[in-house]
Amino acid sequence: MKVPMLRTFGSLLAAATLVGSLAACAPLVIGGGAVMGAMVAVDRRTTGTQVEDEGIEMRTASRIREALSENAHVNVTSYNRQVLLTGEVPSAADSQKAEQIALAVENVRSVVNDLGVMPSSSLSQRSKDTFITGKVRASLVDAKDLSANAFKVVTERNVVYLMGRVTPREAKRSAEIARGVDGVSKVVRVFEVISEEELSRMAAKPAPVSQDPAAAGQPAK
Repeated sequence: MKVPMLRTFGSLLAAATLVGSLAACAPLVIGGGAVMGAMVAVDRRTTGTQVEDEGIEMRTASRIREALSENAHVNVTSYNRQVLLTGEVPSAADSQKAEQIALAVENVRSVVNDLGVMPSSSLSQRSKDTFITGKVRASLVDAKDLSANAFKVVTERNVVYLMGRVTPREAKRSAEIARGVDGVSKVVRVFEVISEEELSRMAAKPAPVSQDPAAAGQPAK
């Protein structure tokens, strides 16, 4: 049984598009160092929380994979320590077990369980979901009044889930955009809502000081 982390090709493609737009101010380094630095800089989570979310996803997926049968198909997505469970499991008991496992993972603060009790989705359906995710991400990138990197997009059986730390205006606007994408049957908002004032304070924070000796005007050792 596979418990895939929701890192779909479409999401990666959209992220690559966004990184491309930042290329003028951030050099591309083999190994992804500068690219990751650019992405971290525009994410509304702290760097530590982003790393924590990755760890939460891996630990949760591993524990669910060990606990459930091979007939379960569970996707785990974490944003700001809020875990979203999507996919399909054979029984309500399996759904509850997956939720309890996620809640017990270190640093998880809440779990949104939207697992369907039904047979696992087909490969063709998952491919379609991947395509929809890519189209939604691309549409968010195209929107001039949104910061696309403020959102995580997950698609399951044509249902799009939107995650992120966003204002009420951004929540409404992004949902409208997702609903307009061909093939989307429903949009579920799993947002942490912040005020416009809080967003302004976040945007006003100075960029972190580089630790690169050359950038700091010091000789490199």
